[in-house]
Parts: sequence; structure tokens; C-alpha cells
Amino acid sequence: MTDPAASGATVGRVWSQLVGQEPAVETLSAAAESAAALVSGRTTDPGSMTHAWLFTGPPGSGRSVAARTFAAALQCTVDAGCGRCQGCHTTLAGTHADVKLVVPEGLSISVSEMRALVQAAARRPTTGRWQIVIIEDADRLTEGASNALLKAVEEPPERTVFLLCAPSDHPDDISITIRSRCRTVNLRTPSPEAIATVLVERDGIDPERARWAASVCGGHVGRARRLATDENARARRAAVLRIPLGLRRAEDVFRCADELISTAEADATEVSKARDEAEQDALRTAMGSGGTGKGVAAAKRAADAAVRALEKKQKSRATRTQRDTLDLALMDLAGFYRDVLVLSSGSDAALNHPDVAEQAAEAAREWTPVSTLRRLEAVLACRDAIAWNVKPRVAVEAMLTTLREG
Repeated sequence: MTDPAASGATVGRVWSQLVGQEPAVETLSAAAESAAALVSGRTTDPGSMTHAWLFTGPPGSGRSVAARTFAAALQCTVDAGCGRCQGCHTTLAGTHADVKLVVPEGLSISVSEMRALVQAAARRPTTGRWQIVIIEDADRLTEGASNALLKAVEEPPERTVFLLCAPSDHPDDISITIRSRCRTVNLRTPSPEAIATVLVERDGIDPERARWAASVCGGHVGRARRLATDENARARRAAVLRIPLGLRRAEDVFRCADELISTAEADATEVSKARDEAEQDALRTAMGSGGTGKGVAAAKRAADAAVRALEKKQKSRATRTQRDTLDLALMDLAGFYRDVLVLSSGSDAALNHPDVAEQAAEAAREWTPVSTLRRLEAVLACRDAIAWNVKPRVAVEAMLTTLREG
């Protein structure tokens, strides 16, 4: 693999995972080298290494990728991120025994989950150089979970590192007390050119399609890859971008709301169904389902109770997936209205959706800048309402009504 963005990265090194993040790569690679010197006993000076890190940046900037990449460099047994050794491979694959990854499957990270994690993180590394805890979406920590984590971050075990990922270091995303004990790494939105290059060179995607996907993904590398490889994802995006000019009649509001909600539900079902069934089967087997002999009835009751608890967790995960899919559609809509404002003002700023520039120009001719701004604010208000647990259909129908009326 070659890294089109990170200068100084050689073929195969873990830093090639980070697209367009040269300052972050420089910071993290220096810390990984200091950590390697500490572990090997070459020095007692921690240098640029510290026990807690906070990765922030806009959606798609690669917060979790940066955390995993840094973890791989810390566990590397060759040269702080070779990309070839067992430590690098298992960390990037998510199978390293001393790298614990927390990916919230529901709407929040509970205090019980965090306490168990902190307890496990206090142990010394078993096979690796460091005991590493990666918390994706640390902004989903409940107050109790934040307090449990804070104690561990304040008094960290000698060989434990905490890597937190959050959209920003604002108190709404991460508590000030935790933030003050972390070293912050700010990631930026990678350029379309860097994204297109990595899609071509790393993923083998056709150059023309890679350039298109990079230009419409909003700087989100993962979404660019999905748009370039998934026809359904392209069709969903196209349907969303037809909404602004398709709200001609009152009934269009309800039709478009149905489409947005049903698409999000279908996406959640598609993602969850096979995984849910496999998890339930594995749990029943582990609990002795299908066994014979004494104690079968008690085992069955215990298994049924465990499956009900799992189903509750799976329902929460499906709700989150549905909301994430819907939020992606709302961000596409917000990008369209932003493009209309750009064209109305005569600015030469790059468009979020250059492939539908003609439709945005038509909207700019039909709407006043004030009515366009009201529409944009309605989309952002809908996102906030859903975040506050307003029923998605209610929030979406209210939004679409404003989008139609302006």
C-alpha cells in the first residue's frame, strides 16, 4: 500500500491508513517511538508519549482509524508501526488480546460497561507492549460512565493507554475533566484529491468513479468507498437529493417522509438481521440449548432470559443504525441547501454535491436566500430533534413541511 497523503510513510507502514492527516501522523509517530524506547528500557523519559489521548475531528476525518493505527504502532515489535509484524496485524484486525475496543452499539455507553472495561484495563499486558483501551464515540458516555473512566484516567496503570474518539473537545461531546487529562489530536477533513488517490491505490476502484465519490462524500473516506462500491448507497443518495425540488404538493411531504423513514429502517434491518440471529444462536448454544438430562429446564430458563437481554441490546443497536442512516440523509440535504446559498451568493466555493449543481442552480433561481436559509435551519433542527429522542417520523414530517413552504 502507498500513502498518497502522509509524507514520509513507507510502503506497508500503519500510517498509510490515515488519509490527508500529515500533522497527526507526525505527532503520533513521534509518540510511538518514545513509547517503544520506554518499553525497551532505552530511556525513562516519556518524551511525547502520554497515557490518555483524545482524537477529535469532523465526521469522516478518521478518528477511530487514527486511534487503531496509533494502537498498532504502540504494539509494534519492529519499528513503531511497521505494518508487518504480529502486533500491527492483530491490532488492525481487532484481535489483539491487549487492545480493547469499545464501539457503542446502542445509544450510549453504560456505567457498568465502563467499570468492567476499566477493571480489565488495570491488568498488565499479556502478549503486547501496552494495555490499550480504544473508546469510539466517547461522546456517548453517560455521566456515570464518564465518572468511572475519569478515575482510571486520573490514576492510570503504568502500562495502560486510553484512546478516546469524539467529534470535538466541546463539553457537550467530552467532559472537561476528562479532556484536561488527555492529549488532543485534531484531525481535519481530507481533500477530495487525497481520498480519490487512496480509493484507487488501496481499494482498486476505477479512477473516474473514485474522483466522483471523493467529490460528493463530504470528506468522509468510508462513505466515499461505499458510494464507489455500493449501487444501493448511490441510489439512496440520489433519492434524497431529489427531495428539495420534489416537494410541489402537500402529499409530497408524507411520501418523502415515508421514503426517508422506510429507507432508514430497511438499512437497519439489513445490517442487523444476520448478525442478530447469529448472536442469538451462539448465546443459546453457549447456555446449553438443546441439551438433555438433569437441569435442562433451569438452563432453558436462564438461556431464555439471556436471549431477552440480548434482544433488548439488539433493538437499541438497530435504533442507532436507523438514526445514523437517517442522519446521513439529513446531512446530504443540508449540503444541498448550502450549495444553493453558495450559488445564490455568486461564491466560487466548492459545492458539496457538484454532480447536482444544475438542480441547485434551479433552486437558487426559484428561492430567495432567506427562504433557503430557513430550509437549511429546518434540516439542522430536525437533526437536533432526533438527537433529543423526538420520534423520527414526527421530526421528519415537520422538517419536510418547512422545506416545501420555505
